Formats: sequence, C-alpha cells, structure tokens
Amino acid sequence: MRTKKLLSTVLLLSYGCVALAQEHSLYKKEHFIDGKDTLLYRILYPKNFSEDDSYPLILFLHGGGERGNDNEKQLTHGSRLFANPSHRKEFPAIVIFPQCPADNYWSNVAVDRSSYPIGLDFQYAKGPTEPLSLVMELLDEFRSKDYVDRNQMYVMGLSMGGMGTYELLSRKPDVFAAAISICGAGEPESVTNYATKVPLWAFHGARDNVVDPQHSLTMVSALLKEGGHPKFTLYDDANHNSWDNAFGEPGLLPWLFSHSR
Repeated sequence: MRTKKLLSTVLLLSYGCVALAQEHSLYKKEHFIDGKDTLLYRILYPKNFSEDDSYPLILFLHGGGERGNDNEKQLTHGSRLFANPSHRKEFPAIVIFPQCPADNYWSNVAVDRSSYPIGLDFQYAKGPTEPLSLVMELLDEFRSKDYVDRNQMYVMGLSMGGMGTYELLSRKPDVFAAAISICGAGEPESVTNYATKVPLWAFHGARDNVVDPQHSLTMVSALLKEGGHPKFTLYDDANHNSWDNAFGEPGLLPWLFSHSR
C-alpha cells in the first residue's frame, strides 16, 4: 500500500512538473537592451496572435525571491493565471514578465531586514532604479506597436512587485487603465499623481509577517484622501503569500479587463 501511495505521489509530481514546463514554454524568452544595460523578460502572446489586430497588455512585476538572471524564476507566481486556456480564450492579451537582477529592486526603497516585518523607507525622489527605468523604456517600446491597445494597458505585481507597481503608477500615471498590487507598499505622498486616474485593487494578508499589511492600508487610505476609489481585499487568514488567494479570485481578471482609458 505504501509503495502504491509513493508511486502516486511521484506520478503527480512528475505530471505537475511537466504541466509547469509546458505553461512556461508558452512564454517566449526575450531581452531588452539599452546601451550596456539589459532587461530579461518573458512574453506571452494571445493564441492566434496577429500584428493586424490590437490586444491589451499586462505587465507583471515579480517578488524579491524571483530575482536573478535565468529569465525563468519570474514565472514562478502568476504565469499560470494567464496561461490558463480558458483565460487566454476569454481575455486574449499580451503578458510581459520582466526579471529584476538579484542585486537590485523594482522600487527605490531602503529595505531593513534586521527584523520582521521588514522595514521600508521609500525614496522615489532619488529617481527610479535601473531595472524600473528599463521596464519603463520597454513599456514605451510596446506602446508604439500598432498591435498593442494603448487604452488597455495594465500593471500588477506582488510583494517587491507590488512596491514596483505603486512606484510605476506614480511615474507613469497616464499609461495604465488599471492596476493590482498584492502584499505591496509604497510612498503614500506619490498617489496624488494617479489617485483619480487609475483604478486599483490592493490585496494583503492580515497575518503577513514580511510586508506589514499596514502598508496596504496606508496606500488605500492615501488614495481615498486624494479622491480615488480603490478596491481593497484583506485576507484574515493569509500570510505573505496572499497572491494565492488573489489569483483565485473569480472576479480578478474580469475586473482588470473591464477598465480602459
């Protein structure tokens, strides 16, 4: 009996690995070069993609654990959501997953990991980090493509990517039709740039011991004070990986794609 259970487990794991590899293979490996700087990214095109058509574009910013230079780890969380066959059929879109180098960050923030939740001191005034600058240039390049619907460009991210989402909105307030930040944080003063321009859905786990949920509460409060109408979901039983809950929300993609500029 024990042998049969072990065999079933091995088969399930093997099937899962194959399925994951197949999903990742849908995302084409690419890189963006500006002078001596390179941004690695993966891109998913809609089924039956044609440059004669126009499609929404989603930018997904990964978390700190997926940094590197393998152009692979950034697909760990979120890629399955967009590779889902039914989602690809119902919401055809171009999806971009850039990868931040291991020694850098999407947002300009000083991170103190001497205790948890981590300490965060945002420093937007110093300008964007090199990876975020490259992301903005990559966005500008895609915005110039006729096959990109400039009225339906979206940004979403988790953890470090949620922080990058907030900063990117402050620097590109006229680009995105909607945004999603999961267990993120940001500089509340910067929301004046986009509070009334970009609909935002924030998610966080009330038990998050990495990024304090108070950061999302602070950003949502700042948006409300500036006349915004953010959507906010706090999961009472979730820790830092609240993205699992968020990706499982049946209304997530319908909400995102319902917005246009």
